[in-house]
Amino acid sequence: MNVKTTFASDEVSPLVDVFQRARNQKLSLAELLQSAETLTGAGLLAQAVDLYKTWIAFNEGNPLLHMACFNYAVALRQAGDAVGAIHALRACLKLDAGFGPAHINLGRAFEDCGQIDQAVRQWLLFTEATAEITPDKLGHRLMALQHTGRVLESAGRLEEAEIALWQAIELQPSKPEAAQHWLSVRQHLCKWPIVTPSHHVTARQLIDAMSPLTLGCYADDPIFQLAKAHRYNRTLVGRPDVGGFPRRPARHKSGTGERLRVGYVSSDLRQHAVGFALSEVLELHDRKSVEIYAYYCGEPRTGDPTQERIRNAVDCWRDIAAFGDAEAAKLILDDGIDVLVDVNGYTKHARTAIFAYRPAPVVVNFCGYPGSMCSPYHQYMITDGYIVPPENEVYYTEKVLRIACDQPVDRKREIAPRPSRAEAGLPEGAFVYACFNGMQKITENCFARWMRILAGAPGSVLWLLTESETANRRLRELAARSGVAPERIIFAPKVPNPKHLARIALADLFLDTFPYGAHSTAADAITMGLPVLTVPGKSFAARFCASIVVSAGIPEMICATPEEYVERAVAFAADRKSLEAVRESLARQRETCVLRDMPGLARRLEELFWQMQGEAERGETPVPDLRNLDVYYEIGAELIQANVEFEDDAAYRRRYVEKLAQWHDFSPLPHDTRLWPAPAAGVR
Repeated sequence: MNVKTTFASDEVSPLVDVFQRARNQKLSLAELLQSAETLTGAGLLAQAVDLYKTWIAFNEGNPLLHMACFNYAVALRQAGDAVGAIHALRACLKLDAGFGPAHINLGRAFEDCGQIDQAVRQWLLFTEATAEITPDKLGHRLMALQHTGRVLESAGRLEEAEIALWQAIELQPSKPEAAQHWLSVRQHLCKWPIVTPSHHVTARQLIDAMSPLTLGCYADDPIFQLAKAHRYNRTLVGRPDVGGFPRRPARHKSGTGERLRVGYVSSDLRQHAVGFALSEVLELHDRKSVEIYAYYCGEPRTGDPTQERIRNAVDCWRDIAAFGDAEAAKLILDDGIDVLVDVNGYTKHARTAIFAYRPAPVVVNFCGYPGSMCSPYHQYMITDGYIVPPENEVYYTEKVLRIACDQPVDRKREIAPRPSRAEAGLPEGAFVYACFNGMQKITENCFARWMRILAGAPGSVLWLLTESETANRRLRELAARSGVAPERIIFAPKVPNPKHLARIALADLFLDTFPYGAHSTAADAITMGLPVLTVPGKSFAARFCASIVVSAGIPEMICATPEEYVERAVAFAADRKSLEAVRESLARQRETCVLRDMPGLARRLEELFWQMQGEAERGETPVPDLRNLDVYYEIGAELIQANVEFEDDAAYRRRYVEKLAQWHDFSPLPHDTRLWPAPAAGVR
């Protein structure tokens, strides 16, 4: 390295001295680390890498050489040299085979290089070597198991992921990360019961570890869902230091003719259900009324036609994936956004912490997440009147504003030529029940209902979207135990979206799941003329499908109870003409129904954005009521273990109110705007 050509003259001598001391074994490890950190902080990462390399070359006998190799690897990864980092970490482990951080980072380096099997082998090697655990090894062993489970889950190797994650859970049951993924894996594998405690892990610990989305697939309990979101937000985001972040008040724009600046934040502005849903809406926004900014926080995409279409539809596209939360929030603030829309909620790659900085005067929860964010900074939620009727607003901390239907659709989506039943692997004359929801939405009770339907409709088949061969095999085995021939369950392989849309109409009836019903899959089915049968519950996810069915103009496909759902599904197979009447109704209303009125949806969204702006200008922006949510959580965590699948709203609320009264009797609770309101005047 030519130091003199790289640094100013007044910087040369100190740096040359550091390198000379490194060569002469006179630079301690602490001084090495400090010098490298200083260089890195000054943006001189290449020089820091050279310093590590020099020190390692001339300090072979130093007892802390493995630490230098480890930090050298960190610097190489920062410099983008993953291969060099692998060599440095291997050198570290040759010097100290039990050094846990090196095992963890070596696995991560393999993962970054796309070598999943090598990454997993590296972590498993360490976990095997630390079977006789000691306190100093526990943290790294836990980390290795968690990384193993995470990578295997992402690679679709769910059975292996489940084993690794369970080991991590039993190692430290109080840590929720591994259990959160383990529960999700079990849902995708249809391993029932999902919550399975052991001598080391309690049911309550597993329930505490559930993510809000996993809970939505597990139970129709909107109050517990709300409290879970509140708890999840505190864990995920906490209380970041936003003291130095400027807070911009709403600027007066109403009636001025100036456009409202609206920002959509999402990791799913791409070939994804959310990307498909929003494409046409973004194109239809009135540019005389609103100026649209898109903030993309997902993985890099190339050749993605949906993302390219969205980029062309908005006024300004910002890729914030590489930005820190505060940095992204500052960009949004500097862009002068008036209304900021969170399109992720608590879903994959969400950047919830950005909203904690309140980079816009108004923050809205819309489209990407089926429920309340239950945060101090999400002030509004946009949905429809079926999903959240006025009496159900108590299940949400945001102010609820309504559009006609909460499921946007893209009327321009490409649809491939329709295949034949034989080409799709379906029997020609059979009555075909279908469900293309993810397998995580299939519960034990839901599957039992499907088996009763198949038993009541001889010769019929059930057409499901494939998950993994393991899950497919399990469902067929469970069918056989129910007395249904396993070959009557047919799995549709995953295909490009245009081909999937084309094959949907080959089915006769779409069977919805409960409690987490179909969302975009129901809209896709109805778009292709396939009737959808559903039974709504109380929570957002449990009412979404029924909203789509109503918006398509076929409310007669909504069942009042699970029992009616089974009876009607069987009856349709026996009387196909009655179902043909529903298909004809769908066809007649296809282009005039609320579900496909995208110009109307775009106008209504703009009206709501301006309503929020007006309230902000008048100082009327709502403040979320977060009182008693810890109490609701404790009650919900107890009640959910009773595993009540379906009950009417009055019975459901009564169970909570009785528990609230017990809590209040022990220690008075403050009144809130949910199930524990202040008594009416004159009432004691």
